[in-house]
Amino acid sequence: MIRAAGAVVWRGEETDPEIALVHRPAYDDWSLPKGKLRHGEHVIAAALREVREETGLRVVLGRALPPVHYLKDGRLKRVDYWLARDPGDGRAAGGDGEEVDEVVWLPIEEAARRLSYDWDRRLLRAVGAAPLTTTPLVFLRHALAGSRQEWKGDDDHRPLDERGLAQAEILATVLGAYRPERLVSSHSRRCTQTIGPYAERHGLEVRGEKALSESGYDPREAERLVRESLAAAEAAVLCSHGKVLPALLGMAGEALHRTRSADLALAKGGFAVLHHAAGRAVTLERYVT
Repeated sequence: MIRAAGAVVWRGEETDPEIALVHRPAYDDWSLPKGKLRHGEHVIAAALREVREETGLRVVLGRALPPVHYLKDGRLKRVDYWLARDPGDGRAAGGDGEEVDEVVWLPIEEAARRLSYDWDRRLLRAVGAAPLTTTPLVFLRHALAGSRQEWKGDDDHRPLDERGLAQAEILATVLGAYRPERLVSSHSRRCTQTIGPYAERHGLEVRGEKALSESGYDPREAERLVRESLAAAEAAVLCSHGKVLPALLGMAGEALHRTRSADLALAKGGFAVLHHAAGRAVTLERYVT
């Protein structure tokens, strides 16, 4: 399968948004910004890169949209899309002059008429299915940290192994898709190391909390931290452990009036993004690293 990623980039008022379309002279078509994943590239990193290359914009991702599937030269192609917005409201948009020679902003109905492909037009219908503006709360499981049985010291001091350190570097780019400024982590070394590269890259501090660890888990204090993160105006990350994260998600679900809690089984280095708006859960997305 061919994998690609892109975004429906919007600007303006949520009640009357404009959508960015790109013109590709090689195909003489109008499409949404997207492109193929590079070898080993995370799908979210690919979406950010392709949007930047084709529009010049450094966007922040919102909720995921339904993936698009179609045949390309007899092979199945999957394109993952997200809603996205440029903090500068798209004023710097412009094509690279090679693959893309023009970027235009159009209202949704006009954009649908301009698009060259039915699958892009169908994707625009999903844009209005939920709020365009959401705040993400990321539930992050620490990266790979070797064998617990082989570690001789205090388990809270167990560090990431070589593969885990590589995952943390990937996360430094991928978490940047949401621009979180509030970073709360279990005080365990493997958790703070997982989120550390992102924090260092953006000049942020990681708030270590024993209540989010396996050794010192405190449900009451953990719930306070979850609700505090949900109440914050900015995107946030809660980094913890596989045994703790399902409880944290359940607390968030209760705070956001979800009718049922979701099962949060995450691989090490994996994360889930809970998008919320106006005190309600909008979407829950799960990713591997």
